[in-house]
Amino acid sequence: MANNGVIRFTGGCYLAQTATTVGKKEHQGPLNAWFDASESDEYFGQSTFEQAESEMVRRNLRLLLEKANVKEEEIGAVLGGDLVNQCTGTSFGISGYQIPFLGLYGACSTIAEALLIGSSLVSGGFLPSAVALAAERQYRFPPEYGSQRTPTAQYTVTGTGAFLLTAEDTGIRVADGVFGVVTDGGITDANNMGAAMAPAAADTILRYFDHSGRSLADFDAVVTGDLGQEGLELTDELLQNCGLDIAPKHLDCGVLIYDAKKQDMHSGGSGCGCLASVLGGYFFQRMRRGELGRILAVGTGALLSANSAFQKLSIPSVAHAVCLESTTGKGA
Repeated sequence: MANNGVIRFTGGCYLAQTATTVGKKEHQGPLNAWFDASESDEYFGQSTFEQAESEMVRRNLRLLLEKANVKEEEIGAVLGGDLVNQCTGTSFGISGYQIPFLGLYGACSTIAEALLIGSSLVSGGFLPSAVALAAERQYRFPPEYGSQRTPTAQYTVTGTGAFLLTAEDTGIRVADGVFGVVTDGGITDANNMGAAMAPAAADTILRYFDHSGRSLADFDAVVTGDLGQEGLELTDELLQNCGLDIAPKHLDCGVLIYDAKKQDMHSGGSGCGCLASVLGGYFFQRMRRGELGRILAVGTGALLSANSAFQKLSIPSVAHAVCLESTTGKGA
């Protein structure tokens, strides 16, 4: 049910389990202990980077089913995507699984989009369960090319996260959320996607608090997907100018996933796999432990393409917000 843009899952939708798989650099970062699996081989045993991403998706979906102790035929649908042409990273990855598939594209906001749509289907009684997932690996300017990155540039996270949604109360509820609108701040620098995504993040967060009936005090954290340090600071500034100061509770997955000093990732991490892996690992497990009672997860996506960048067009962006809350302890 929608109210001024806020979708409330009144029928009930819950997070039953997650699975996360990351690459070598993510394994070397500060959140390593929170991920389920990692792979030091950048090709994941395959012959191309594209096949590597599909293999990462394939492994991670299998891991999710094993952790949740469910069979393929018990899953109503898989919803998700990536940034490979026509979402082939994901579709090739789940080929062979006997599960209906809905391919989605929201750039780096894809996992939030998948969680909102999947929760709508489960809460509405259309599916008994669903899997939301997103994945990406490092393609842009590999280090061996010797390219020089600007201080605002981000490193694409090699990672994937899969979330099992169910109508059965598991202790963590998908309470409500907001679909984003496409926002264009006029940024044309593809090496500063944090700045391009900041206006969309600010718009979605403002709309959520304007219409959800909740205040910032009701949340333990506002978690953005991959704004990086540059985008995080800009989003906080935009919101402060609108009278909302989220800075004390604002955490960005692109900032958290790497050690800024030891790994030299400039502005941080980005990509479809950034929010998917950090939300599915670090934040999901902290909620299960009772350390976090309610969080607002905001997936941000820069909607550019190679063609639009070559044509020097500005970079539109979108942000989707999902509220996750405990039904048993803190935040209940």
